[in-house]
Amino acid sequence: MGDLKREVLQLLENDSRLSKEQLAKMLNVSKEDIAQIIEELEQDSVILKYHTVINWDKQSSPRVRALIEVTITPQREFGFDKIAERIYRFPQVKSVYLMSGSYDLCVIIEGETMHDISFFLSEKLATLEYVNGTRTHFVMKRYKEDGVIFSGEESDKRLVVSP
Repeated sequence: MGDLKREVLQLLENDSRLSKEQLAKMLNVSKEDIAQIIEELEQDSVILKYHTVINWDKQSSPRVRALIEVTITPQREFGFDKIAERIYRFPQVKSVYLMSGSYDLCVIIEGETMHDISFFLSEKLATLEYVNGTRTHFVMKRYKEDGVIFSGEESDKRLVVSP
């Protein structure tokens, strides 16, 4: 991949709202060159989606997130891929990662309530063939996500106690 493509990707990753005109000016190239580069990157599935990070805690309907450690039995000839695919097709699932260490998959899900998360876990995920066990961790507060710092949220109002 050329240096110009890499620079376009870095700029778009930082701010996907940048226009082709802005990118062209920032990189000192023509708008047509930028348009061609972006089209190629989209066609080659390098750029998959333009993403917005939303602070749902500032809205009237905050979301509940959980990270689930999943241990599975790999399938012959498919390894972890088929079960991971089955899991990532659920609409509640935001991310699935193959991990090294004490569990196999890290599954991040989102729901409106803890009950939604519990229902997904007990009725959908844990009942899948090849799933041997799960451990669920609820996200209590986001400090940083996708490079965005969630600052300005409510501060800790506890008194500092020192000996």
